[in-house]
Amino acid sequence: MNILTNAPNLFTDKRVLVTGGTGSLGKTLLRRILTGEFGRPEAVIVFSRDEAKQHEMRLAFQQLSTATEEVIYSDYQKLLHFRIGDVRNYASISAALRGIDVVFNAAALKQVPSCEYFPHEAVSTNIEGAENIVRAIESMRLPVETVVGISTDKACKPVNVMGMTKAIQERIFINANIRAPDTRFVCVRYGNVLASRGSVIPLFHDQIQSGRPVTITTQDMTRFLLSLDQAVDTIIDAYRIAVKGDILIPRVPSSKIINIVKALICERNIKIEEVGIRPGEKIHEILVSEDEVYRTVKRENYYVIRSILPELSDDSTITQALNGEYSSCSDLMNLEETRKVLVDNKLTIEDKPDFARAFG
Repeated sequence: MNILTNAPNLFTDKRVLVTGGTGSLGKTLLRRILTGEFGRPEAVIVFSRDEAKQHEMRLAFQQLSTATEEVIYSDYQKLLHFRIGDVRNYASISAALRGIDVVFNAAALKQVPSCEYFPHEAVSTNIEGAENIVRAIESMRLPVETVVGISTDKACKPVNVMGMTKAIQERIFINANIRAPDTRFVCVRYGNVLASRGSVIPLFHDQIQSGRPVTITTQDMTRFLLSLDQAVDTIIDAYRIAVKGDILIPRVPSSKIINIVKALICERNIKIEEVGIRPGEKIHEILVSEDEVYRTVKRENYYVIRSILPELSDDSTITQALNGEYSSCSDLMNLEETRKVLVDNKLTIEDKPDFARAFG
């Protein structure tokens, strides 16, 4: 992954809006921005509809009100702002976008089963929310410099509602480069994030520590292994290097879920039970489909899917980077390699990670 050594002033004097900023990704993104490693922004605004989570986040940052290793700026109160609102409400998001330079759209309904049972709710947040952002910038001629849409592997060859809505969200943001040409719209697409809220590793930890059987869906299931900090690197690198209409894809290792479980169990006498695939769930994560291969290039440590729209893509600049789809089953790590990734990310039982505090 890119370590962003050449990005010390990316956000200097910028006003940054993070929609859905109280989620796992939003928290990590904010922490990274507030360290100052990308420059000192003028303001960072957390936009979400959950006042309780905003209150908790505000209190957490107040405890870091003096200069520390995690937060450089003791006057963070002048930088970090909280705004109650909802991307599903046009008036709400359009008001929040005034005076903003950079938007990271992390607002989403992302749990696969929830989206299957409440598909219109997923449409309202993932599709209509994105359209509201674009419409506000277009209709009010807002001088927003860049919008980074945060997508998912499930948007590639979608088989579930969550993926279908995210696939359309990608197209809304890509098309927005034509509708609002003074703003750069780009996307990132990646798989499940290690230990984020709703992911399986916290569940596995709880089952192992309580002595219960560890439940997996199927022995064949594979997943990319991406940490929250790597997800943030991808998002910030998209802001740094992506061209209008690009979808940035991180190149990360993958493993069978069964090997993740075995690496966590180690020598413990814990049973493993198969419980079957959840509604809408995929066996493998696919980040680049065979149809997207022909417009996928390498840029630094990433694959980049160029826009399908001819107005945004010059075919003469494309040197195809892949011969086939990029899937979590393509180049799997073995058990020991999987264990090393978990150890490096301090996600073993011995590390006793506090998921509730760290990933909220």
